[in-house]
Amino acid sequence: GVTYLRAALATSFFNSSWVIYSPSFSAKLYTMKKIILATGNLGKVRELNAMLDGHYTVVSQKELKVIEVPETGSSFIENALIKARNAASQSQLPALADDSGLEVEVLDGEPGIYSARYAGENASDEENIIKLLKAMESHTNRKANFCCAMVFVRDAQDSDPVIIERRWHGEILKTPIGKNGFGYDPIFYLKEYDCSTAQLNPETKNRISHRGLALRDLLAELSLIE
Repeated sequence: GVTYLRAALATSFFNSSWVIYSPSFSAKLYTMKKIILATGNLGKVRELNAMLDGHYTVVSQKELKVIEVPETGSSFIENALIKARNAASQSQLPALADDSGLEVEVLDGEPGIYSARYAGENASDEENIIKLLKAMESHTNRKANFCCAMVFVRDAQDSDPVIIERRWHGEILKTPIGKNGFGYDPIFYLKEYDCSTAQLNPETKNRISHRGLALRDLLAELSLIE
């Protein structure tokens, strides 16, 4: 059969009329909720959009001209919360934020929360990589992990945000290789795939990465509370 939906808040042309949708369309219409991605990092926007496809209608904070605030937290989780609450406050939408970075064992977890600006404010990915490889020159221990803290808030004052933190383990290469991804991907080696993160196709990376793991678990949590 077909599903009938009353056309609300429509133009006068549609007032008091009935709109007919197929059941599959109406089900998708019902489940697709709009959220704002609280990041200005285009690489993250691209990855999160791909991973959220079919779950939410997504807008980036850049589209809504959200003014970013300083990330003053001392952990990935604190920074993700700061970004999510700021985006929700300015947009009046539920917000999803992540704060992520690279943690190198022999460097006591550096660059950590400073990953995006390791070589200075507004540093490029290449500049950050060059600094990290220089810091690693005398070390044989190449163990490292990407960490992703992901936060979902229903509104800016949400007292019970959904918080997930996941890690993805690998090693630091001595030279960059690969063209995909962003950030430190060209020097993050995955033994089980025998390649750098930047050599993975986007679908594989989104499935196995720290961000992919965190988002999958976060969506599972959201399905329990919605």
